[in-house]
Amino acid sequence: MSSKTKIIVLHKREVVYTSLFALLGIVIVFLLFFMFSSGSGKQEEAPQEAALYQAGVYTASIQLGEQTVDVEVAVDSSHINSISLVSLDDTVSAMYPLVQPALDELSQQICESQSLDNISYPADSQYTSMVLLDAIRSALSKAKVPQ
Repeated sequence: MSSKTKIIVLHKREVVYTSLFALLGIVIVFLLFFMFSSGSGKQEEAPQEAALYQAGVYTASIQLGEQTVDVEVAVDSSHINSISLVSLDDTVSAMYPLVQPALDELSQQICESQSLDNISYPADSQYTSMVLLDAIRSALSKAKVPQ
């Protein structure tokens, strides 16, 4: 029989690198397998929050002297995102200096609590805050999803 012996020369560094990369590849495959398969059948989906609002920007007007100022409320399906004044010119802000600070205070409280209940306001801007709160309430009533 004429069998010829073949001699293969392997460098130790190549063997070590190859085995490390093969081991690393196997670990990655197992991690991917467990990561994507373990939670798919056992975990239930979180219940969807009922939509409170129709997403959009809603306005309500208030009359300050002879000027009309719009209170703008931006909402998404379940959150009040921002409240601001639009068409507030310099003459109105000069004549009614408590309007913008009162709205900023109300906006911060409403956006944090996501509710118009239990809103506090300082005594020096009580009536201004009440007018603004009524306008915000009116704008939010336009945004409510019919039940």
